Amino acid sequence: MNLANKLTIFRIILVPIMVIIPFFNINEKVYGIPLSMLIINAIFIIASITDKLDGSIARARNEITTFGKFLDPIADKILVLAAMIMLVEMNKLPAWIPIIILFREFIVSGYRLIAVEKGGKVVAASMWGKLKTVTQMIAIILAFLDINYYGAFINENIQGFQYIINISATIMMTICVIATIFSGYDYLKNGKELFKD
Repeated sequence: MNLANKLTIFRIILVPIMVIIPFFNINEKVYGIPLSMLIINAIFIIASITDKLDGSIARARNEITTFGKFLDPIADKILVLAAMIMLVEMNKLPAWIPIIILFREFIVSGYRLIAVEKGGKVVAASMWGKLKTVTQMIAIILAFLDINYYGAFINENIQGFQYIINISATIMMTICVIATIFSGYDYLKNGKELFKD
C-alpha cells in the first residue's frame, strides 16, 4: 500500500477518535473555549491536511490507484459529515445544513455511478465545488471554536472574540451551503446527457 492510501486510511481512523473526545468529560477551558473542542478541532485540522496531502503525493509519485480513487472521497465525506453531526448534537448547528450537504453527496455519488456504468466522462469539480470544499473546512474549524450556536450574533448579545468567531462561522457555513447547492446543480446540469436513455 502506498503512502497516499495510508494517509487516506489514517484520516478515516481519526474520525472515531474525534467522535469519542466528548465522552471523556474534559471540563478545562482555554480562553473560554472548552479544551475538548480544541482537541476535536486539532484532530479535524490534521485530518483535513491529510486530505490535501494524499492527493498531492499520489499525483507527484504517479501512484494514483483505483483503491485511492474509491476511498479518498469516502474518507472526505465521513470526516465532514461526522464533524457536522457532532456540531448538531452540541446544538451549534441546525440539522438542515448537514441534510443539504448529505443530499448533495447522494446526488453526486449517484451521478458518478451512472457515469461509470455508461462509460461517460465524470464532470470535473466546478468553481462551486472548490468553494464548497474550502468554506466547509473553514466553517467547521470555526464552529468548533464557537461557544455559541449558528447565527447567534443576530439575537444574542455576544461581544469580543466570540462575536468575531460566531459571525465568521455563520458566514462561512452559509457560503458553504450555497456553494453546495450550486455545485450539486452543476453536476446535474453538466451531466444531464447521461440520464437520456
